[in-house]
Amino acid sequence: MRKLIVGIASYDEMKARSLAIAKGDYLPKRGEPKVWFTSLESFAKVLSKRNVELLQIIAEHQPVGYKELEALSGRKIPSLSRTLRTMERYGLVRLEEGPERKIIPHALYSEVELKYPILAA
Repeated sequence: MRKLIVGIASYDEMKARSLAIAKGDYLPKRGEPKVWFTSLESFAKVLSKRNVELLQIIAEHQPVGYKELEALSGRKIPSLSRTLRTMERYGLVRLEEGPERKIIPHALYSEVELKYPILAA
């Protein structure tokens, strides 16, 4: 698996960056974040210890559906669904429909690197 590089930026900073990229005024450099969070707190919430353990279970066991993941993780299906949809929005997992309309989660990264400057450039 690969490494995901994430960054922290305000909504306005992310919007300005996206517009500059869309207009061709800015070309992202190699190694720049691909995924952005609006705060360190939101990053910590999405990648909490419990959620990282869930990603490890998905990567190791490759469950076919939420029922199997519920049994492996001890988490209830509504909680799994909310958590995985959030992770999907941030590009951490891919959810695909499998046989019998089961939702199959796929962990996409084995490592996350946070780029978070603490001093002004």
